[in-house]
Amino acid sequence: MPPEPMPPEIVDSHCHLDFPDFEDELPDVIARARAAGVTRMVTICTRPRSVPAVRAIAEAHDGVYWAAGIHPMSAHEQPVVAVEDILAWAEHPKMVGIGETGLDYHYTAETREVQQRSLRVHIEAARRTGLPLIIHARDADEDMARILSEEHAAGAYPCVMHCFSSGRALAETALSLGFYLSMSGIAAFPKSAELREILAAAPLDRILVETDSPYLAPPPHRGKRNEPAYTAQTARVGAETFGLSLEDFAAATSANFDRLFTRAARPA
Repeated sequence: MPPEPMPPEIVDSHCHLDFPDFEDELPDVIARARAAGVTRMVTICTRPRSVPAVRAIAEAHDGVYWAAGIHPMSAHEQPVVAVEDILAWAEHPKMVGIGETGLDYHYTAETREVQQRSLRVHIEAARRTGLPLIIHARDADEDMARILSEEHAAGAYPCVMHCFSSGRALAETALSLGFYLSMSGIAAFPKSAELREILAAAPLDRILVETDSPYLAPPPHRGKRNEPAYTAQTARVGAETFGLSLEDFAAATSANFDRLFTRAARPA
């Protein structure tokens, strides 16, 4: 019997490997990801106090990189981070992005002013480092489009709309600014047909894939803990959405990742 073909290589552009869900199991989680073809992962730090732990995970594992910022739902818990602090983190060679940052009015609308100040600080850090901004947006489409556009007019910066699940208008604004949209497990949910239509209208060269694990596991794992290996399930749905083979979709989104996350790019 001939050996089974190797899965196409793909990138999980956003996961949270420092979360307690993966405690004492991280080597196995990373091994399963690699077996599924997920050869590179970006683990995201969401609070300053977590920087040492997230950085250590990236240092300990080949193919694992990290990004750091203050999640908008946590922005009010400490003073707004200084640009200089983010620039200091970015001196690490495996730190590849700024964030996640953004706006979330779903549960924390009362902190919108501090969220907006924090977002602008992160944008300045992305502008000064050239590292991509990683945006979390929920129930804040108008303010998000306005701030991203205002800041881009003041000086360009690279950006990805992580776990994109917002409306068509925000997608169009982001794409007009040269930004990327990232597909998570939400895009694979049966009731996400409208979201898939929005994503399918985007240029293929602006699409990434991610898990946002341990959250948002795609079918057939929905309701269970998500992990980087499941990027492959979302990629299959992405391939169907764009009318491509899995191999072609994986190659395209990996090339997009290389173009945006230049520090984590596979050598030519």
